[in-house]
Amino acid sequence: MATLKGGEFLIKQIPANEIFSIEELNEEQKMLRDSAKEFIDREVVPQRERFEKKDYAFTEETMRKLGDMGLLGIAVPEEYGGLGMGFVTTMLACDYISGTTGSLATAYGAHTGIGTLPIVLYGTEEQKKKYLPDLATGAKFGAYCLTEPDAGSDANSGKTRAKLSEDGKHYIINGQKMWISNAGFADTFTLFAKIDDDKNITGFVINRSELENPESLTFGEEEHKLGIRASSTRQVFFNDMKIPVENLLGERNNGFKIALNALNVGRIKLAAACLDAQRRILNHSIQYSNERKQFGVSISTFGAIRKKLAEMATGVFVSEAGSYRAAKNVQDKIDELVASGLSHQEAELKGVEEFAVECSILKVFVSDLAQHTADEGIQVYGGMGFSEDTPMEAAWRDSRISRIYEGTNEINRLLAVGMLIKRAMKGELDLLSPAMAISKELMGIPSFEVPDYSEFMSEEKAIIANLKKVFLMVSGAALQKFMMDIEKQQHLLLNASEILNQIYMAESAVLRAEKHFSPESVEAAMAQLNLYKAVEKIITAAKEGIISFAEGDEQRMMLSGLRRFTKYTNHPNVVALTEKVAAHYIEKGAY
Repeated sequence: MATLKGGEFLIKQIPANEIFSIEELNEEQKMLRDSAKEFIDREVVPQRERFEKKDYAFTEETMRKLGDMGLLGIAVPEEYGGLGMGFVTTMLACDYISGTTGSLATAYGAHTGIGTLPIVLYGTEEQKKKYLPDLATGAKFGAYCLTEPDAGSDANSGKTRAKLSEDGKHYIINGQKMWISNAGFADTFTLFAKIDDDKNITGFVINRSELENPESLTFGEEEHKLGIRASSTRQVFFNDMKIPVENLLGERNNGFKIALNALNVGRIKLAAACLDAQRRILNHSIQYSNERKQFGVSISTFGAIRKKLAEMATGVFVSEAGSYRAAKNVQDKIDELVASGLSHQEAELKGVEEFAVECSILKVFVSDLAQHTADEGIQVYGGMGFSEDTPMEAAWRDSRISRIYEGTNEINRLLAVGMLIKRAMKGELDLLSPAMAISKELMGIPSFEVPDYSEFMSEEKAIIANLKKVFLMVSGAALQKFMMDIEKQQHLLLNASEILNQIYMAESAVLRAEKHFSPESVEAAMAQLNLYKAVEKIITAAKEGIISFAEGDEQRMMLSGLRRFTKYTNHPNVVALTEKVAAHYIEKGAY
């Protein structure tokens, strides 16, 4: 069976049995999850204060322990000293290692992701043999030098330069990078520079310990940051730094592609890194609200608090659903490409690239939600939440960076829709035919028959199918109007992105609930609750978009279509669903 294409969820009805969720972990994966969780609870949770006091040495020490457990080499092939596990397992490790402190989450993510993966994906055989075994075990740590003072989202505009030495044996690098995670203790640096007057950047890799002149690589002071305080973040300066020509990574002029693909992996992993943070914030909030007494009763008996807890729990359920669904899609695509004869290196590259749209969706949705969950956690704690004595204050500060790195959420919103449009233009994804079919449907007379929604989740799935029509209707009409100038319409693209994100995550939650739970389950209630909220957000985003570019009869017809495509036959009782979710987790005492 051919695997799903990236973005294809928009034009296909996906059966529940074709999605993967966290309930389906195998025994090996459960063991890894449990050992990661046990390590964090034993080694990290009791030492939370050390991270907040900028104990960089403790972050490095903790990373070494993760290396001893094999948890730094999960994605590194076995022949280079790693565990060579699949994509879902790498997501799982990232999930359960990253939940307690953003400092460790950042160090771990930067090392195992952008610090190691460019070498796995683009390195020559010699480079992989040289660098990967040490990175997989934690003998050396990795850092990734891309951002510059004048080159953030526009990474290709960097001013760092590489010039070939007169003997042709080295590149001489000069320039500056900033916001470099792990810079203070890393030895293996992946960096990007333009060779001479090339149009695009080129990647290089070097061990700091092997430089001819150690003074050619220098560092700024540790940055003082709002959150992730014990994550080493420094400026990096290259002063006539000599790199052997064989250390060029990938091909000349191809650095931008390396950077983008490394970031695609980073984006979906960043979603995973926000999952256990959400679970832990929720669990603290449930426990505190059960213990805190006001007016003679626990505050968990108050409706305003119960609503918050229900929405936080729903957010965790939805975030898990989308993240593990996409991870398995990537894994399946990698397996399919390997079976077709590609090397694992090429297959992994293409597999992740295929689902770049989903990676951006997840990065935005889950990081936004993680911040909101932390904010609500402070609110549940009240004044105590604002104190450094409780875990909420640090969780809120740490979660803030997630919306900025791996590409800001605004950039990722624009990217997701932009990539979909490009795929449609290239004929890789047929969005045009369904968009035209919807135009015809709008001209026709709607059916007044009441559908049979007796089957579990049938109405929810029908609504999701209609929400996909909303996206195709709005984006199709906008494309017709603006054509190639669509990229300049950022307000409109942000509206389209909100619709896209809500569809993918709502569908993930509904299919997860259908596949693994009963109609009376709390999980079904969370899927229904999230879908209702998603519909409301889509109505707002679509209406704003339609009114911004359509006029007269076209506007009236599209607004009528929006009402038709977002209509419930049986409205869910949102208050009852919220109460059901709250009651379940308050009684259970944890997620």
